[in-house]
Amino acid sequence: MNTDPLDRRIPYPVSPPRYSVSHHMVTTAFEIPNYRIIQNLGVVRGIVVRSRNIFATIGASLQTIVGGNITVWTNLCEQTRADAFDIMLQHATEIGANAVVGARYDTTELSTGVTEVLAYGTAVMVEPTNPGESYRS
Repeated sequence: MNTDPLDRRIPYPVSPPRYSVSHHMVTTAFEIPNYRIIQNLGVVRGIVVRSRNIFATIGASLQTIVGGNITVWTNLCEQTRADAFDIMLQHATEIGANAVVGARYDTTELSTGVTEVLAYGTAVMVEPTNPGESYRS
């Protein structure tokens, strides 16, 4: 039995996780401070399509009566975004990146209760501007 927590979260296998792109090497900016982009490897993406289950919908309907944050749907959205992000990192790893710049999210409602979440960015190879530093912490 595989006990890797990433394997349990990813909705479909992309590749064996190698983790060459760490979370702190992903940015919405187009450059990473103290690093120089040495190669642009292209667009990478992670796509997850999720639907709400009937129990979550009932629970959310009850929460709308009292108002406030609908935690059932908040958790569903957060988990879906995290899954799409992790798939994007695996895709970047597959093509040899060590960072992702210009990271973004996009969502589309495919049908009632079914939503696609897309995480995308540009996979790059970076090196520290100071040669004595490493891109891994």
